[in-house]
Amino acid sequence: MGLGQGSADNERYVLVGRISGLYGVQGWLRVYSYTQSRDNILDYEPWYLRQNGAWQARRLMKGRVQGKGIVVALEGIDERDVAALWVGCEIAVHRNQLPPPEEGEYYWADLIGLQVITVQGEVLGQVDRLLETGANDVLVVRGERERLLPFLMGMIVKQVDLQQGLLTVDWDPDF
Repeated sequence: MGLGQGSADNERYVLVGRISGLYGVQGWLRVYSYTQSRDNILDYEPWYLRQNGAWQARRLMKGRVQGKGIVVALEGIDERDVAALWVGCEIAVHRNQLPPPEEGEYYWADLIGLQVITVQGEVLGQVDRLLETGANDVLVVRGERERLLPFLMGMIVKQVDLQQGLLTVDWDPDF
């Protein structure tokens, strides 16, 4: 999951979905939601859509679950031809629009960019992204090489310090 930087930490853009297609003739859009549950995306306002490398705020006028997806009407997009220009765009919200995570839980967006060190103090690199797998989430750490570390609190991940920008792991640097 990527993110952009705003002028302040709480203005970071956190991806919550993407425009996946058109719905009907009145400018409604199909949305692929990254949120759990998928209709949680409808709780955020405004949305920020990235088009041509720039973020634009759009107000959510209406939205609902439709079949296996979400369909929405966005402010200023009221005909099919205009809506077609937005297909494929990423949808984000500012980090401060998200509720605080529970104790011991983290948003992926907060982990990206953290420096990863071993319990012995050896720097492995930075969290580049996370992958969702069937068993557990996986940290993709880029340093002198790329490493895949299971995100298992207590076993592998010993400490997450968002203030210091550090993630401490019990991991053999040669692995």
